[in-house]
Amino acid sequence: MINPDDLTTMIKSGLPGAEVFVQDLTGGGDHYQATVVSAEFDGKSLVQQHQLIYRSVDQVMASEQLHALALKTYTPEQWQTVQANTVTNSPS
Repeated sequence: MINPDDLTTMIKSGLPGAEVFVQDLTGGGDHYQATVVSAEFDGKSLVQQHQLIYRSVDQVMASEQLHALALKTYTPEQWQTVQANTVTNSPS
């Protein structure tokens, strides 16, 4: 198992300056969802963005400390749009 803070640190080490939000999906410490916002994603395909993240967590996935990692990746501009839409679509 890996804790959310360690996973966040690993992702940030591979993508300096990224905003990383990690959620444990099952409570067991081996199935996570990470939302990652990085300028490094600009101009890269979704697969390339995910590859950048998986390089950072390769060791813990290979050792099966981390079994599953669902990813949501955004450039800072995309993230601003998502956040604006979230606020706009919120119930009053």
